[in-house]
Amino acid sequence: MDRKIVPKKETRKLLDKMSEYLVSKGLKSTKQRDLIATVIFESKGHLDAEALYQAARKQDPKVGHSTVYRTLRVLRDSGMVSERHFGDGPARYEVSREGEHHDHLICVKCGKIVEFENEEIERLQEAVAAKQKFVILHHRHEMYGHCAGCSK
Repeated sequence: MDRKIVPKKETRKLLDKMSEYLVSKGLKSTKQRDLIATVIFESKGHLDAEALYQAARKQDPKVGHSTVYRTLRVLRDSGMVSERHFGDGPARYEVSREGEHHDHLICVKCGKIVEFENEEIERLQEAVAAKQKFVILHHRHEMYGHCAGCSK
């Protein structure tokens, strides 16, 4: 039996936003593009293109690699998805949610990625920038090391 993804309310809003972006760029909205976007919008964590491809193919075996890569490019260019490079090979993607910010701890041994938020770190970054009369537009904070499991 073919199991279809039923978009959640937030996902529906994101799909509508993507549709508006596609129209503004003269691009077509397709069922496969919507499926790929739904998979990434409803995923937890950081997907690489291959994992996204495999997840989408479970819903529609006709989805191709090129459709996944084109959809990721549209989502990245629209600002709806952030592309991350954690130094271990493939780019990973995560949904960009307005007003949200988080940083990353990356295990160089097993590849585990932990997202975290810390107001003190944010305040310190702002203080450093202000002292230098620097205006921060955006930033990434990534720390590399060994997770608890790998440091045993």
